[in-house]
Amino acid sequence: MKCCVVIPVYNHGTPLQTTVDGLAPFELPIIIVDDGSDVATKRAIDAIARRRAVTVVTLPRNGGKGAAVMAGLRTATAAGYTHAAQVDADGQHDLSDLPKLLAAARADPEALVCGAPRFDASVPRSRLYGRRLTSFWVAIETLSLSMPDTMCGFRVYPLATCCALLDSANLGKRMDFDIEIAVRLRWRNVRIVPVPTRVIYPEGGTSNFRLVRDNGLISKLHAKLVLGMLIRLPFLIGRTRA
Repeated sequence: MKCCVVIPVYNHGTPLQTTVDGLAPFELPIIIVDDGSDVATKRAIDAIARRRAVTVVTLPRNGGKGAAVMAGLRTATAAGYTHAAQVDADGQHDLSDLPKLLAAARADPEALVCGAPRFDASVPRSRLYGRRLTSFWVAIETLSLSMPDTMCGFRVYPLATCCALLDSANLGKRMDFDIEIAVRLRWRNVRIVPVPTRVIYPEGGTSNFRLVRDNGLISKLHAKLVLGMLIRLPFLIGRTRA
């Protein structure tokens, strides 16, 4: 297994520096994808690149988290990596849990390893309820309870399988991406391995989640995935029985 870290970033210059520093003990190659960030974030990325050996991918304009992750996964594949750990730039993920995710990926290299969040009191109630609603729909869309949280951006991708999916399907390019790629991989019989991890919402932190826009995108996504589930229903039922 040859693994790197992919960090999509949009206007999170200060927490990005902390995230990169937190990854240093693991000695993994890092790919930073700048999703059309502001000047302050670009300066932060330049400062990181001057003191650490990182690969920087710069997108000409903001395309959304999904677009940034896809660019990172394709860059990782072209560089010869077999797996990519996705880590968000905003400091929500407990990086001390990364070895657990990597160990799960080594034990099952074809699986998608997903962080299963354990929230503390910092989580906004609206976000928590939204995640629970999405988990309900994902269970219906996959006829599976193997994915307790598909909105967590802390995961390890098997690159060959994921890039084959990216080349054959038009996936959502914003906050709907994390959900859709997990569901579609499950439809392709890819195993989903959840790993418990602590997730926090840092005090004073900023989120790129736009309540109306992104909830609207996610609602449309679930409607599309439910339709896709109905089309695949005989196959999914047969697989579940097996």
